[in-house]
Amino acid sequence: MRRAIGQSLRIDVAPHAVKVQRVGGWRLPGRAAAAPETLAAQPIAPSAEHPFDAIANALRAVLGELSVDGWPVSFVLADDLTRMWRVTPPAGAARMADLEAAAALRFQSLYGEPPSAWRVAADWDAAQPFFAAAVPRTLLAELDVVARDCKLSIVAIEPRFVSAWNRGRRGLKPGAWFGHVHEDLLTLAAAEADGRKLRAIRALPIPQGADQHWLTQTLQREALLLDMEAPSLLQVNGGAPAAWTQPVGSAAHIPCRALEGGAA
Repeated sequence: MRRAIGQSLRIDVAPHAVKVQRVGGWRLPGRAAAAPETLAAQPIAPSAEHPFDAIANALRAVLGELSVDGWPVSFVLADDLTRMWRVTPPAGAARMADLEAAAALRFQSLYGEPPSAWRVAADWDAAQPFFAAAVPRTLLAELDVVARDCKLSIVAIEPRFVSAWNRGRRGLKPGAWFGHVHEDLLTLAAAEADGRKLRAIRALPIPQGADQHWLTQTLQREALLLDMEAPSLLQVNGGAPAAWTQPVGSAAHIPCRALEGGAA
């Protein structure tokens, strides 16, 4: 398959399916970037004993049908394959080792296991709380082998929420919170009033028939739990249910809008 200047692959990886998209490419000044083009998708029969082997086999099957030798690739991992958490740096932290130890202790307290089987990355900060993310080392090893076998060059591996946040955060309005919807899951980011920092990230199942009333109640409850003001707006990446983005019928409802420039 011929590759134009600036094009690359983005491969969405989930426990039940993988999807290959072509993204980027040359564009004229003043014109919007081309939308991602789905090239192929492959469902996965989940394997409780060898889930990452099943993902690797699906990737080989779908990539084997495409001529993508030499293409750069970014892997976007479903949030249920990764873990994210907030870390408070210890008082007087002066070394990276102090921050890494704090992240490891918090990981163990939240998930009941040491992080040795996970690769941890974070916006390390000794002065204020920061967020960390972890990906299973076994999954990373499988992706590396698949990329080498298929002659791809890995440029990024990141959780789906992180990918969506990095693409959409510049469009976040003051007082708004950020949401990413994928299938029946709302990953909610409670942002500080200036929209630049996150207080918390929550993954919330979306019940069938969830409407504006459910959304408003959910946002108000999360704000109460976090000791924050409820958001004035929820800006959603990934395709919010239509019921959420209807004109607000009551002043008590928190409006929801699609985030411009954010693609799922």
